[in-house]
Amino acid sequence: MADDGQELGEAQRAHWQQTYTAHPGMYGEQPSAPAVHAAAVFRAVGATDVLELGAGHGRDALYFAREGFTVRATDFSPVGLEQLRGSARDQGVAGRVTTVVHDVREPLPLPDDSVDAVFAHMLLCMALSTGEIHAAVGEIRRVLRPGGVFVYTVRHTGDAHYGAGTSHGDDIYEHGGFAVHFFPRDLVEALADGWSLEEVHAFEEGDLPRRLWRITQTLPR
Repeated sequence: MADDGQELGEAQRAHWQQTYTAHPGMYGEQPSAPAVHAAAVFRAVGATDVLELGAGHGRDALYFAREGFTVRATDFSPVGLEQLRGSARDQGVAGRVTTVVHDVREPLPLPDDSVDAVFAHMLLCMALSTGEIHAAVGEIRRVLRPGGVFVYTVRHTGDAHYGAGTSHGDDIYEHGGFAVHFFPRDLVEALADGWSLEEVHAFEEGDLPRRLWRITQTLPR
């Protein structure tokens, strides 16, 4: 699985590089619904700085910045982040946004207890093994301050594409040339061990439609 997972990860990196190059700003300027929800959650707990993982070309990171948060945006696509920086300048929020090229399979380049909130929309359900997902959430826990909030979304095993296409094991299925790790509920529960699991909200997105969970969990103070 390790070699297969490495190949899948590199294939996804190439996919997004090519996609952002061919379709700049492909998701538009409007934030995702989960980002709008997350901003309200972050504001309610007094967060001022947000780390977004898998920011892409930045529609959500830019929304957080426009809402007054200081944003650190990461992605493994330099092309996407270049577009994000350009949009930040155009929107007058460049002073509140920093970007870092980062692969979520690697440790976060941030010190312990350095951010108030973390957001990740459909990042953890990419072609990551269960072990890599646990490691990523461990890194998120490390960089969050006590009382910090983590809001993330994932496709789950109730999705129409679960079980379809090519199986890579570990609930990872490749469909249409793209691999997804579909989350069972017990994985959500395991990732919240030691946190306060505030909400698991089911919603749909896109034309299939994709079926997702929006999860909110908080670190103890």
